[in-house]
Amino acid sequence: MMRYLFLLYGNQLPEPGTAAAEQVLAAYTAATQAMAEAGILISCGPLQPPAATTTVRVRGGETLLTDGPAAEIKEQFGGYTLVECEDLDEALRWAARIPAARRGGGGVPQRTAA
Repeated sequence: MMRYLFLLYGNQLPEPGTAAAEQVLAAYTAATQAMAEAGILISCGPLQPPAATTTVRVRGGETLLTDGPAAEIKEQFGGYTLVECEDLDEALRWAARIPAARRGGGGVPQRTAA
């Protein structure tokens, strides 16, 4: 068995509480539940929006903090899913079920150390 980390990228999600947001949440819940039932899900979770980030840089021994993301981006890193699969082919099949794979560039598995 090998662990794979799916990095979920996409455009900003719909406004919370809207019908569109509920549809997206239902799709993620269904994908996550299927992975849990298959026994491959280790962990998953969303991230705060880029505006909530703090960028840390150390220059000349001084730590500099800046509110917001380090770069202007079109798609944001919105979350992750960590799974354990038999091989890359199985991981790719599961990654294709994640809504971010249809909306952005998510579901791209990266092999991790166990």
